[in-house]
Amino acid sequence: MLETWRWFGPDDPVSLSQIRQAGASGIVSALDHIPTGEAWPLEDILERKRIIEAAGLVWSVVESVPVHNDIKSRTGAFLRMIENYKVSLRNLGAAGVQTVCYNFMPVVDWTRTSLSYKLPNGSVALKFEMTDFAAYDRYILKRPGAETSYPEAILQKAEERFTAMSMEEIAALEKNIIAGLPGGEGSYDQAGIKEAIQKFAQFDDDTYRGHLFAFLDEVIPVAEEAGVVMAIHPDDPPFSLFGLPRVMSTAQDAALLTQHLQSQANGITMCAGSFGARADADLVSLVRQFANRIYFVHLRNIKKEQDGSFIESEHLDGDNDIVGIVDALLEEESARRAKQASQPQIPMRPDHGHTMDIDREANTTRPGYSYAGRMRGLAELRGVIHTVSTLKQRTA
Repeated sequence: MLETWRWFGPDDPVSLSQIRQAGASGIVSALDHIPTGEAWPLEDILERKRIIEAAGLVWSVVESVPVHNDIKSRTGAFLRMIENYKVSLRNLGAAGVQTVCYNFMPVVDWTRTSLSYKLPNGSVALKFEMTDFAAYDRYILKRPGAETSYPEAILQKAEERFTAMSMEEIAALEKNIIAGLPGGEGSYDQAGIKEAIQKFAQFDDDTYRGHLFAFLDEVIPVAEEAGVVMAIHPDDPPFSLFGLPRVMSTAQDAALLTQHLQSQANGITMCAGSFGARADADLVSLVRQFANRIYFVHLRNIKKEQDGSFIESEHLDGDNDIVGIVDALLEEESARRAKQASQPQIPMRPDHGHTMDIDREANTTRPGYSYAGRMRGLAELRGVIHTVSTLKQRTA
């Protein structure tokens, strides 16, 4: 597998030199200075590529070319923005950047309720706590309909949790949920998120899926012409938030996507932490089912609870079968080599990482994207990949 690393551009506290020393050879990056919905100029793409290659690395994946909420809702300037998206795909293809990750989550991108959950060893992890989210939704945001969106047991715990919260805790929870996380697509204040939720609340899953398919019907042919593959990121977490639709949370969702457009340019980002947060998830089966449409992989682990809560655990210690996932992905790579595919290696990045003392000391503490935490994750994953590859070779 191609070992990659997410880099947020020249302002990232983790340098390209540090990434290379960690052992990665590919970079996952995006032009975050371009407003969502506007076209990416070829010269900006080439400049980012030049910076990455000057450091001895390769720009392997774009994460992400964001999809504007107007496109997702098919309102406002969505037609113009779809045309801009096509321009971005053409320019990326012309620059030789061939893999684009994107998502179709409405309103909020990846969401956590705690960015500093302290682990027994003193490092810090990200956490999604359903009780806290329900407390925010029902008693702080006071969203209409929130009282029917959760089981009674969760609502009771949420009320107890809210009653016990200080003003500082309320402010911190709100910031974690709506102020935007690294790599996400914007932030909101309370009034802004209420307005955005209202805009999308009218859509059920089927209607919203139709919006996704209409978008792909427009852009996938352009991606094909440009030599680019698109890999949709699953919903994170993979269930409804704020009563809003979800269209990429399950294997069934992935099946509907790939069946709708059978173009090889229409693919999936296999994020183990996102797909794996569902109680009914079987990630090894999911990988095997959609192997030939998986163009990008996020490997991380979680420990989950039945109510939807989860903690981002160590990469090799959690409920996701990382070894089984890697084994299935390596089999797909072997199949691609046998077919003499142009890009047989699947880009993989260690997704998120715990924040350790050394990260705090070095000020590389961007939530989920610490340097030492991801370096530890990459080293552990590299060991799994090497071991599984070696065993396959010995038994071939």
